[in-house]
Amino acid sequence: MLLLSVETTCDETAVAITRNGRQVLTDQIFSQADLHAVYGGVVPEIASRSHVEVITQLADRAVKEAGIKKTDLEGVAVSYAPGLIGALLVGVNFAKSVAFALDVPLIPVHHIRGHIAANYIAYPELEPPFLCLAISGGNTMLMDVRDYTDMSVIGSTRDDAAGECFDKTARVLGLGYPGGKPIDELSQTGDDKKYDLPRAHIEGHPYDMSFSGLKTAVINIIHNAEQKGQEIDKPSLAASFSAAVSDILVPRTIAAALELGYKKLAVAGGVAANSRIRRDFTEVAGKEGLELYIPPMRLCGDNAAMIGCQGYYEYLAGNTAGPELNAYATLEI
Repeated sequence: MLLLSVETTCDETAVAITRNGRQVLTDQIFSQADLHAVYGGVVPEIASRSHVEVITQLADRAVKEAGIKKTDLEGVAVSYAPGLIGALLVGVNFAKSVAFALDVPLIPVHHIRGHIAANYIAYPELEPPFLCLAISGGNTMLMDVRDYTDMSVIGSTRDDAAGECFDKTARVLGLGYPGGKPIDELSQTGDDKKYDLPRAHIEGHPYDMSFSGLKTAVINIIHNAEQKGQEIDKPSLAASFSAAVSDILVPRTIAAALELGYKKLAVAGGVAANSRIRRDFTEVAGKEGLELYIPPMRLCGDNAAMIGCQGYYEYLAGNTAGPELNAYATLEI
């Protein structure tokens, strides 16, 4: 099945063409990072306007580079939740118009399901059931993936998402937006034990997480040093912060996999690109005899290929929509 897929949940405009949920013919992405960098974060109105400006051209380029005709398309998949509502509406309405014009099925895809499906592209042999940690700028959750469209949350953050914590830490360190990559690069030369940072635990909820205390601790260290005229060892603070995030994520995920009896463990989302987190998961999963699946860097961030992959399985499950499809800023997976 040849699908056109659309992703506009935040500040990347992406259009892809995929076949049968595993083969990517083309994946076009326009990043708005430079547009938002001056503001230190995503400005929703700017994001929405940029999506409107480029989405048609991206779709035309995708069709051309895939070497197909528009009439070859057999469905349109679109990320409809969760995300910035204005940005989502651009993608949803574009997908509706294409599906209507071509008279093909419209397939709504939950953004986090898409991130999980990125692993199917990277690892064609991977099939449910497995446990997946989805970590991105807006979401951090442990998923029990029983089937392609049957999954449930067994643990999540109580406040900030891991990616949000990276962005806010980068901002106070003066590293700009987005924060994940510059923190990762800066941390390579630092001492990850120099700064004592908190690792929160939620009593009675072993798989839930919290990052607000970690974020506040970093901010306080920097502000206190500024007030006293002391210099911060930024590489070591970045390394200590990355270690703390990994210590919050990795042990919980491994414990959940072992308790649920899973031998297959996947990680997905933009934060999965962090080298410390990837290294720690690889080391611990190997010791516990778990099969670990982490997408390559290009599939960790927001992209439309993952939406097309999940869209294929949503279609097989009968999950299609009509012109009444709406976008949702928040929606349970």
